[in-house]
Amino acid sequence: MAPIAIDGVRKVYPGPVEAIPNLSLEIADGELCVLVGPSGCGKSTLLRMVAGLEEITGGEIRIGGRRVNDLEPAERDIAMVFQNYALYPHMTVYDNMAYGLRNRGVPKAEIRALVDEAAGILGLSALLARKPRQLSGGQRQRVAMGRAIVRKPQVFLFDEPLSNLDAKLRSQMRVEIKRLQRRLATTSLYVTHDQVEAMTLGDRLLIMNHGIAEQVGTPMDVYHRPATRFVAGFIGSPMMNFLPGRVAGDGRGVHLPGGWLLATAKARGHAGRPVTVGIRPEHLQPAATGTDSDTITLRTELIEVLGADTLVHGRLDGHDDTVIARLPGSLQVAAGDNLPLAAEPGTVHLFDETERAIGHV
Repeated sequence: MAPIAIDGVRKVYPGPVEAIPNLSLEIADGELCVLVGPSGCGKSTLLRMVAGLEEITGGEIRIGGRRVNDLEPAERDIAMVFQNYALYPHMTVYDNMAYGLRNRGVPKAEIRALVDEAAGILGLSALLARKPRQLSGGQRQRVAMGRAIVRKPQVFLFDEPLSNLDAKLRSQMRVEIKRLQRRLATTSLYVTHDQVEAMTLGDRLLIMNHGIAEQVGTPMDVYHRPATRFVAGFIGSPMMNFLPGRVAGDGRGVHLPGGWLLATAKARGHAGRPVTVGIRPEHLQPAATGTDSDTITLRTELIEVLGADTLVHGRLDGHDDTVIARLPGSLQVAAGDNLPLAAEPGTVHLFDETERAIGHV
């Protein structure tokens, strides 16, 4: 059993610069937890503190119930896969995967069995005699993963391992990493700035912003019930539309620029309050002309035809920022059209002056 417990951890650099003010997180045994956020948010710093590559200013980290604050990386029973493959160019795939085991004095027969097992899992069995220069980027990353697997660690730590791959390879490797983690059932902490990687890989996500945990939850929880405006805008592509609004006097909905009213139960009890309204592009759908005030009218400016979907960019009267609607590809729409749109009340998000979600549970 190897759960990870991060309890009140802080990281302060000279200056002082407080990279992580106070962060706590529990990762269950066998869980794949993704740390996601923009560059500089502290996610790699947190991973490196778990690995023992960064000193902890305050708090405690436990792996498998054992306090590891003062242990060297080699004593923590973890294996790390970096963005840089860090393979020895003069060694074969087999020797790269076996190198760490040889240094630990593992018998040759056991090394052969461990490397063969890992190579079979990763589809590298036919490549063991090759040098890194003879491999593709995806194959090199699999070798780096194989080098971690043969150690049979309690915890895998991934630091943006797919950043150097092209889009197609990244998609393939996401599937392979997910399949591998499910097969090995090893507790894993994965760092990325790519929200697609986060959504597809993670059992749970920790969304970080300026060293703070904005929200922890399953991918669907974070997507459908963002706790803050930051989370709502970071998760989802295209990003959520944000509009200034004010809750109606009767509390049954929200007035938007141009005089439109959107119905949402989240407005109840907040009559007259200024809010930010968030609507995801896919939740804006065509409304029949001549419907009531729960529709908004988008003056279309740019059409992106993607095949199955069409992205429509436009503006509302009284609002300068672009609004995006993700509509069915079969819909016929052109730049310059006035397009009536509606959103189901349950898909409308409201954020208060502190940018916290109203009605978030």
